[in-house]
Amino acid sequence: MATFDVHPAEMQSAAPARRLSQHGRLVLVWLVLATAPFLLPNAYWVSLANLALINLILIASLNLLMGYGGQISLAHAGFFGLGAYASGILNVKYGISPWMGLPAAALVAGLGALLIGIPALRLRGHYLAMATLGWNAILVVFFTQLVDLTGGPNGLLGVAPFSLFGHALDTEMKVFPLVWAVAFLVMLAILHLLRSRVGRAVRAVATNELGAEAVGIDSFRTKLVVFVLSAAMAGVAGSLYVHVNQYASPETFGIAPSIMLLVMVAIGGAGTFFGPVLGAIVYTAVPQVLLDYEDAELMLFGLGMLVVLILFPGGLAGIPAAIARALRRKAS
Repeated sequence: MATFDVHPAEMQSAAPARRLSQHGRLVLVWLVLATAPFLLPNAYWVSLANLALINLILIASLNLLMGYGGQISLAHAGFFGLGAYASGILNVKYGISPWMGLPAAALVAGLGALLIGIPALRLRGHYLAMATLGWNAILVVFFTQLVDLTGGPNGLLGVAPFSLFGHALDTEMKVFPLVWAVAFLVMLAILHLLRSRVGRAVRAVATNELGAEAVGIDSFRTKLVVFVLSAAMAGVAGSLYVHVNQYASPETFGIAPSIMLLVMVAIGGAGTFFGPVLGAIVYTAVPQVLLDYEDAELMLFGLGMLVVLILFPGGLAGIPAAIARALRRKAS
């Protein structure tokens, strides 16, 4: 079974003080992020902050599956798309509020994961990767060909923004608090899941599946649960995406984005709690830097991943620990 490096400090059941410390760090990071709209120079940069938070939900949910659960998935952008189209179609075709579309998106993406997960999670390693890749390809065909529902290649148009007390959240500044809050709740949910009995089972299966089964853990059920939860979170990100942008198109949810999300998990630091924050920043910022090299974007991302993982195998989140180890060796 393909696994990612899992960091012992995050694998062990933490003492109450450490749990509070981790919660405290999460709150501190989110308080810093809350200042973004006031520090950024214009609405375009605030839109990038919104996109970064949506990307964070995607990368954090994939990190839950891959970094902690040890399961490779190349269908995450597809589940992102399922959530986006589910919420968008409910709004455009049936007039259903985006607030109802948000949980519906999680439900539809989770059901999609359940559908593919029951057969696919009996596979391991690159076989699982290929199965999920095929599922993503099938979803893109649906998004493209079901023109009456999805708008086809032209995309789904006319999606309404979120509104609160009759006021539309139709500008980047207005919608930022919502995206910020949902991203925080997703990260908080992941933190609590990792501290729970289910989270310990997920890490045990990722570390040693046979050993986990020997102590009574149902490895298939555990993998299926985390696969479905990860996809449901991607569905939430999809709902936010479609109502913030008021548009969705199939290419956003294709195979290349699924590969890029995997790359960002690795670059940020697979199996680390705050690694996805760094991965989301890179995933959002680098394309802006590479606007003149759009055709080479995937290649340059790949080269970046190689450089980061060669120099820092634990990803960007592992850099402080790597520097500390180097300083200790130098001192001794």
